[in-house]
Amino acid sequence: MMRWSQEATRAALADAIPSLGSTAACCLRGQSVSDLPAKSLRGYADLLAQVKSRIRQAQTRAMFSANAEMIRLYWDIGNLVLTRQAAKGWGSSVIPLLARDIRNDLPEVKGFSERNIGYMIRFAREYPILQQPVAKLLPGAKGSILQQPVAKLADATDPGQLERLVVQLPWGHSLSLIEKVKDLATRVWYMKATLQNGWSRDILKTMIDSQAHKRQGNAINNFTGQLPPAQSDLAIQTLKDPYIFDFLTLEEPFHERELETQLLRHLEEFLIELGQGFAFVGRQHRVVVGGEDFYVDLLFYHLRLRSFIVIDLKTGAFKAEYAGKMNFYLSSIDDDLRHPTDSASIGLILCQDRNRVVAEYALRGMTKPIGISEYELTRALPKELQSSLPTIDQIEAELATETAGAKAKRAGRKRSSKKGRKR
Repeated sequence: MMRWSQEATRAALADAIPSLGSTAACCLRGQSVSDLPAKSLRGYADLLAQVKSRIRQAQTRAMFSANAEMIRLYWDIGNLVLTRQAAKGWGSSVIPLLARDIRNDLPEVKGFSERNIGYMIRFAREYPILQQPVAKLLPGAKGSILQQPVAKLADATDPGQLERLVVQLPWGHSLSLIEKVKDLATRVWYMKATLQNGWSRDILKTMIDSQAHKRQGNAINNFTGQLPPAQSDLAIQTLKDPYIFDFLTLEEPFHERELETQLLRHLEEFLIELGQGFAFVGRQHRVVVGGEDFYVDLLFYHLRLRSFIVIDLKTGAFKAEYAGKMNFYLSSIDDDLRHPTDSASIGLILCQDRNRVVAEYALRGMTKPIGISEYELTRALPKELQSSLPTIDQIEAELATETAGAKAKRAGRKRSSKKGRKR
């Protein structure tokens, strides 16, 4: 009788029992399941996705938890120093002493310089007591502050809301807000906007300087009549008026195509100014209607609104016919690109100036959701600074005086040198 080797026996069995699948076949050949390619395990991709998702969630919770503990520690130290100063009558001289002794006794611990301890004291003065457990303050908890639209802020004096926001912000962001935003309700707006949009400290400062809280939701629009209530509210808060394009290097007069080109050269800054959720689709997007070609200036898709956003760039003042043109573009985009699960496409007309009454009348007969906003290439100076700065006429007069004085001095020096030579 023929004797089979173990390898031949395994191979024969694997071929004879196909119903066991690739897992059994590999085991019979002496391979472990770990040698299998991932695609041969049914449901493995789903398992891997869930495991990775849970790892990332745990990392995020750990990060927020660590930040929250650090913020509460800083508040606690600031409050402790304040309490002792009031009770013992100590002045500010205790701060450098404390910083030096912490550095000497705990050299491995960072973040307790004289300057930062001063910030901790100021931080404790600015905010109420932070005593809630960290777990109740993290994103994802029931009633998380991150789940509410920026426009629908609760009372800024609500301690629970303030605590949830403060412990989620990085330390540097909190310091910038304390330094630059004095009104508590406005500060709460920027806290929430920072967490929703993932603003870096530099972007937060830029948004504060451009007064984003006053510009958000100010565009003239017909969203209430053309969109469902929830979609309308979100769309209103998505648009601004005016938009600040101070990152551009355009000089008047310029053409619309020049503006478009400059915006796309600075696409990152443009997207930041537009706000979270905008994804760039294309420029001069071609649509065909009745055999004729038409071109949309800029086409975006908004991830939260789940709709296409058509932006029409205009130089000069708004004209009533711009609304009809945008209505036409939106009808075409809805027919050509809109998926059944997408919401109605939205139009945004950007112009340098607009008469509010004319804009509102122009939108009355439109059947598509359209917003109208202005844009500025430079930030407007605060009114208190405008009055203190010289006018162009004053500057020119001053320069003329200085030029005349300089000429007189040069003429005097020439006369003196001539007299010296004669002697």
